[in-house]
Amino acid sequence: MKHILLAFIFAAFASTVILAQEAEEHKNLFGAKVLFIDYGIINDVDDLNITNGIELSYIRSLHKNFSVALPLKVGLANVPGVTNNLTFGSLDALLHIKAPGKIVTPYIFGGAGATAAESEDLHYQFPVGAGFKFRVGANSFINLQGEYRKATADNRDNLQAGIGVLFRLGKLADADGDGIPDAMDDCPNEPGPEATNGCPDRDGDGIPDRTDRCPDAAGPAETRGCPDTDGDGFIDIEDDCPTEPGTVKGCPDRDGDGIPDKDDACPDEAGPASLQGCPDRDGDGIPDKDDECPDEAGPAETRGCPVYDRDGDGVPDEEDRCPDLAGPASLQGCPDRDGDGVPDIDDRCPDEPGLITNKGCPELKEEVKQVLSTAMRAVQFETGKSILKTESFPILDQVVQVMRDYPAYHLRIKGHTDSVGKAEANQTLSENRARTCYQYLINSGISADRLSFAGLGQTMPIADNKNSAGRALNRRVEFDLFLP
Repeated sequence: MKHILLAFIFAAFASTVILAQEAEEHKNLFGAKVLFIDYGIINDVDDLNITNGIELSYIRSLHKNFSVALPLKVGLANVPGVTNNLTFGSLDALLHIKAPGKIVTPYIFGGAGATAAESEDLHYQFPVGAGFKFRVGANSFINLQGEYRKATADNRDNLQAGIGVLFRLGKLADADGDGIPDAMDDCPNEPGPEATNGCPDRDGDGIPDRTDRCPDAAGPAETRGCPDTDGDGFIDIEDDCPTEPGTVKGCPDRDGDGIPDKDDACPDEAGPASLQGCPDRDGDGIPDKDDECPDEAGPAETRGCPVYDRDGDGVPDEEDRCPDLAGPASLQGCPDRDGDGVPDIDDRCPDEPGLITNKGCPELKEEVKQVLSTAMRAVQFETGKSILKTESFPILDQVVQVMRDYPAYHLRIKGHTDSVGKAEANQTLSENRARTCYQYLINSGISADRLSFAGLGQTMPIADNKNSAGRALNRRVEFDLFLP
């Protein structure tokens, strides 16, 4: 069956060239087919059986070589990964490309459709395929068709073949049914009156719609079927004011400036189109009606009034963050002494280049970060007391040097303890130890304004207090350097 399906599709495509003959002219077809459905071949599954379904379809011929089809299908699907057959339904919209013949009409097609199966979500399939119509009567055909359907759901691609019948409705000689034979009908696919040789004439002015510039409004032949309601010489479809006579695209222009009154912001005062027809006495590009200084030129930003710039840096005072200190427009008129892109008024380190993301200050060096990290472990106290051991002095002196090297930074000192003992006592001990470090830095010449301390007791452990190694890590003093 696999080989039969593939051979059928190939043969159907090849026959579109071999069997093409003269055009058929029927418009409406209704059909029914029996379907043979295979989900195994296309999904590389060998043990899935062919299932069946039925198809009802409506086909509308648009042209001798083109039709649209709406097939509705119901059937069973033997799909990968599902034990029992699924009942499915689908509805497609297809475009047929055909080569009409007297007996055989081959065609190819493609399109899209929606498919729903029991216990599964709706998904979409995109069928392509080919088929034949074999004439067996004046209005009846045998139909053979094969298709490949690409699905948006996994393992739902499939092949389908079908055999059935088609029945034609309508007459051969008068495709549009207007009573005028197609051979004499200038518009054989559109019904129309005899007066226009079978072509539509919606407005009844005797001019066919296809040559009528105004097919929905009656007009004389000299204007190609278009009316001129106000009689100003501009037909209505080209007249911006079809019910008012005028000289500018059919519209009135009281001040004669070439701008129709409906678009003229100053219809009684002549002005240029660039200003919507309004005058501009001082020539600053701002119409007098919007200019707060109509006799003195100025930019739009100041509503037409002159710009004031006290520091002469080219940035107007009202936009200048530093109106008395010259600076570039990119920094809103403020100076930047160290040239790091951060204006001095925002720069915590105005005389030392730094990062914009770091408030204009240089980023801490890795060795500085290491000093602060080491200090957390190296600062030691007498057991249960806030008295510094002498081995803590060298690392604290390094912290002092960091504060001197980075004068814009502040330091936050936080004391921590393990969980041994009462929480209240640990809180007091952590605060006293942080205060001892704080006082050491002050005694070393660091301003108290740049320092703060706090005790957090046992509330923020970084290791397990159940063992001695963890408790040792939790007994610490943290030194956080930051920009205020």
